Order: sequence, then structure tokens, then C-alpha cells
Amino acid sequence: MNQRQNNALIHPNTIHKIVRANIFLPALFGMIMIAASSCKNDSSEIEKKSATAVTTAIAAPEAFILNKSNLSTSFRVPGELMAYQQVDLYAKVNSFIKKLNVDVGSEVKAGQLLAELEAPEINAQLSGAESKLKSQEAIYVASKSNYDRLLQTSKTPGTVSRNDLDQADAKQKSDFAQLEAARSAYREIVDTKEYLQIRAPFSGVVTTRNVSAGAYVGPSGKGSDLPIFTLQENRKLRLVVSVPEAYTAYLSNQSEVDFTVNALTGQQFKAKLSRLSGALDIKLRSQRAEMDVINEDKKLLPGMIAEVSIPLKANSNAFAVPVSAILNSTQGVYVIKVQDKRSVWIPVKTGRTEDGRTEVFGSINQGDTLLSHAGEEVRNGSTVNFKIK
Repeated sequence: MNQRQNNALIHPNTIHKIVRANIFLPALFGMIMIAASSCKNDSSEIEKKSATAVTTAIAAPEAFILNKSNLSTSFRVPGELMAYQQVDLYAKVNSFIKKLNVDVGSEVKAGQLLAELEAPEINAQLSGAESKLKSQEAIYVASKSNYDRLLQTSKTPGTVSRNDLDQADAKQKSDFAQLEAARSAYREIVDTKEYLQIRAPFSGVVTTRNVSAGAYVGPSGKGSDLPIFTLQENRKLRLVVSVPEAYTAYLSNQSEVDFTVNALTGQQFKAKLSRLSGALDIKLRSQRAEMDVINEDKKLLPGMIAEVSIPLKANSNAFAVPVSAILNSTQGVYVIKVQDKRSVWIPVKTGRTEDGRTEVFGSINQGDTLLSHAGEEVRNGSTVNFKIK
């Protein structure tokens, strides 16, 4: 009776929901199990494919046979054009400018008279030295004549004592020494007078004139601080560059360089490397290099800034390999060599890079087999089934 009462208390809608739940729960659980199984199968397939792809990539990497192929590259560096010869011309003696024969821009030849100076006291000194020279010449002629007479007389026994003859000989030798001193003093003043003519020491162009006629001039710091003229040779120039330390080993005295200047757009010039300083500048850590530039048409001017392309000769001790063949790891830089089907990490040092190839230095030899794409997934000592590209 009580059981019936309890059943009567359950609402019909509730009974309907319970019945539906009992019917669909097993079906829903079955569908979830099927989906889970499908996902598991798909995941397994993906993992298998990925593992296969990785295995394939590692198992058969591309490799190449190492052969000699050096890099011949160039690098660009700024340079300066300088006069092959340049000199500041000062007055040798304190004097005045009498006449200037050239001006700024004048082309002159070696030995050409550029300026005339005047110093009246030098003329007076020259006259005095000339008079003293003539006087000393007369004294020497007299003493030599006296000695010659005594020498001739002494040939007759008992006529001239030996002492008188020796004194006459000493006198004529002393007078001759005084004559030579007078001649030297005279030549010195003559040479000093020649300094009153300023001549060009070499052919070139007058680029600076700092005085005018009548100006008082003399040695630097005494007459005028500035030179009378500055003379530069411009038919031949020096191209001066500072080569960084890293590139000095690639230079040779036979290298030919190309250069351009901003003032002559579109024109390219050539020069030959002529001189290397042989030492590094302490501050810049670079080596001074000079190239001779023939400038007969005088297009180029001293002081121009040039952009210089310097070729770097190949290094016979280096190999050039693809950039991808170099492994940069936390432990260092390596290439991966294949030896007896096993990978060997070879430590190397790198040099120049050009067109996707890099110079490497290390314990590698021509004919070695290297991996084209070096990666850390290829462990040192692992088995490698490679294929030659």
C-alpha cells in the first residue's frame, strides 16, 4: 500500500525524463568513446608522420666534397688625394721682398726664379770678405816666394841655415791656411747672397702666396711666421688610405685599386698600390697605404676625398664553404664533417663572406665531406646517411 502511494506521488513528466535518460545515456557514452578513439588514432598518425619527417631530414642530409675555391673580394675605404711633393718656401736670411715673379696658380719649372729678396748688409759683408781674400792672397804669394828663394839658395852649402829655411816653410804654410779660410768665408757670404733668390725646388703649382713686395721676411719665427709660397706637384698625386688591421694580410704591393671622387661623378680612376707603412697606427689600428696617381690632365686636385675599392688577394690556406655549412653554437663555430658515416664537429675560424660563401680556417682538407646544412640536431659522433649534392 505504501509502495503504491509513493509511485502515485511521482509526477508523470518526471517519469518520462527518467525513461529518456535511461535510453540515451548508453548511446551518448558510446559516441564519446568512439570520438576519443578517433582522436587518439589521428594523433598517433601525426606523430608518426612528424617522426618520419625528422628521421628523413636527419638520416639523409645533403653533403658536398670540399674543394679549393678561394674568395677574391674587395672592400671600400675612404682615402685622401695629396700632392706627391709639397713644400713651404721661407727666406733663409732676414731680408725684404724686392720682387715677386709668380702668384697663386702659377705653374713653375724646377729651378725657376720665384722671388727676389734684398739685404744691403749682405752686400757689405761680401765686399769685406772679398778684400780680405785678396789681402791674404798677397801675403801668401810673398811668403811662398821668400821660401822658394831660400830653398834655391840653400842648394849652395853654407849660404842658408837649416833653421831659416824651416821658418820660411812654416810661414808660407800658415799663410796658405789663412788664405783657405778667407776663401771659405768669401764663399759662405756668396752662398748666403744666393738665398736672396727663391727658386722652385721642383716643377709644380704655386698654391699659396702670403707676402707682397716690400714685406720683411726671414726664417720661420724670425721674419714671418707664414711661408712666402707653398708649392705643390699636381701632375702626380698620392692617394693615401688607412687599411684596417683585419685586411692588412690581404694587401700586396702589386694591387691595383679603383677610386672615385665626389667632384667628378660617374668617372672612375685607377691607381697602383706603391707603398705600405709596415706598421699600424696606434690610435686607429690601421696601416697607411699609398698609391701613385698619374694626373697629367690635372682633373684631380690635392685635398679631394676619394672612395677607394681595394682588392683583397685570396688566402691559400682557406677554404670557401656555403654559409649554411657553418654551425654557430654556444660552444663555438664548427663545420660538420662526415667520416666513416659518422658526424665529426670540426672547430673553425671564419674569414670574409661574399655571395653566400665564407672563408673557413681549421683542420679540414681538400676532399673532405661536409654537410651542406649544419645544425645542432646532428650530434657529434652520430650516424649520418648523407647524400652528395
